[in-house]
Amino acid sequence: MQKLLELYSDMTSGAISGWDRIRFRGTIRWLASTQGINSYLGSQGMLIKDFGHWAQEITQRVRSACAGQADKLGIPMKYLDRSGVNKEALARQIAEEREIDTGDICMFSVQENCWAPEVKGNRSKKTLELKVRKRRCVFIYHYWNDPVIGFGHTRLQTWLPLSVTLCVNGRHWLERQLLAESIDYLKDGNCFPFIGDPVRAQELLDKQLCTNWPALLNPLLRRNCPVIDNLFGTSPLQYYWSADETEWATDVCFRSVADLERIYPSLLRHALVTAQSPSVLRFFGKRTTPNGKIPGSAPREILSDHRSRYEGVRIKHWVNGNSVKAYNKAGNLLRLETTINNNRDFKVFRHPDDDESRPASWQKMRKGVSDLHRRAQVSQACNDRYAEHLAAAAVNETLHQVAADVCRPVRRKKRRFRALNPWAPEDYEILRFIAAGEHTVNGFRNRDLRNHLYPETTGNNDTAHRNRLSGRVTRRLAMLRAHGLIKKVPRTTRYVLTAKGQKVSAAILAASAADSQQLMEMAA
Repeated sequence: MQKLLELYSDMTSGAISGWDRIRFRGTIRWLASTQGINSYLGSQGMLIKDFGHWAQEITQRVRSACAGQADKLGIPMKYLDRSGVNKEALARQIAEEREIDTGDICMFSVQENCWAPEVKGNRSKKTLELKVRKRRCVFIYHYWNDPVIGFGHTRLQTWLPLSVTLCVNGRHWLERQLLAESIDYLKDGNCFPFIGDPVRAQELLDKQLCTNWPALLNPLLRRNCPVIDNLFGTSPLQYYWSADETEWATDVCFRSVADLERIYPSLLRHALVTAQSPSVLRFFGKRTTPNGKIPGSAPREILSDHRSRYEGVRIKHWVNGNSVKAYNKAGNLLRLETTINNNRDFKVFRHPDDDESRPASWQKMRKGVSDLHRRAQVSQACNDRYAEHLAAAAVNETLHQVAADVCRPVRRKKRRFRALNPWAPEDYEILRFIAAGEHTVNGFRNRDLRNHLYPETTGNNDTAHRNRLSGRVTRRLAMLRAHGLIKKVPRTTRYVLTAKGQKVSAAILAASAADSQQLMEMAA
């Protein structure tokens, strides 16, 4: 991220990173499975045949409590006849009509699909059993504009297991923090085209990471349904909170819309041309082999997509349900955003099973809020890698200005090196290789470039032939160093791309990807 900000320092006024949307799920773990429900019924001395009547009573108490709470809060409770209604837009409309700036807005009740237990007969065993199946039940939506965290909603399933979804937006939360500190800002949807003090805004976003999430979420649930803690008599059951989906956004604020519009097409082209499958994996911190292969079990598919939306033009890359994307928003914002749905793709350093007597090690990341701090670290690292990859497209000069220098012979340490020919097959492949995103973090070695240019050497036992090709690659690397396109990492055998190398490779690759008609139009 720092490299991107340095390259565009004359155009940008700063950047902020933090939570965008977080979708929390609340679960009563004892009732979250048929085995758990059977265990609970047994502890209460209740037969399976009585489950339906008991569950119906629970549902009626929940719905009555929500309706009573709506009356107590003085907000409307509306029944929606279809689940496809845009509930957020409707809630905002009601808030505007009722001039609600802070506080409770409304409740909706609507029938939607869910997974829920019900009693079924087993003919072979001649017994009754609990089975979880897809069915429809009533959900209660409670929309609010909280004085601390801003606009959001709670969604409560009124049939067992009484699952809860609670959505919080970090940018709405930041707005409340800015208001509390009297910091000037402009807000467009869930982003800020202008913040008077971006350094302080980042500090406020960082404070969100220190939140005691259960202490924040439980009162919001009770405000929706006050009886939720007393539904089970002398056996109160607590909710376990997890993060089903998280979005972590970095907003780079440009001083003018024109500045972003001028460079954004080159960023898109660069991402489309160079962000191949190994590169996308590197964005998410995954390792690749020296020749760009994916070790171990590879993902079923790695997707990249480019499309125009009402917010702007965006490019997005998916791996195993997780994604990273970039798009222009609110005119002058470049937003980089990492979305994590499949948290098991990442790891966290912790004690196994939270047993402090066992040594800490890298464990699979959990959805529970206790690992939410690690999600933030992983998401920011992903945004940083993607930003560094896009920084290679930082080209404000013409192609002639950028590439003219490397297309002439050069002398370095009294030795003459030939000119680079970007349109020659081998030189073009070299440029494409060094610009690839998988080399952004750890660089590359002679062997990596050799395997790319001469794939037949991979696994070849002819040592003499392999050594001859390695010598040829060494001369190519010396040429690239003489032209200032790459530099050697001290005390290693690895090379990384220089700022000049980023500009040259990005410009040439972008030009090679455009057809003659596009080049003529851009030159006009």
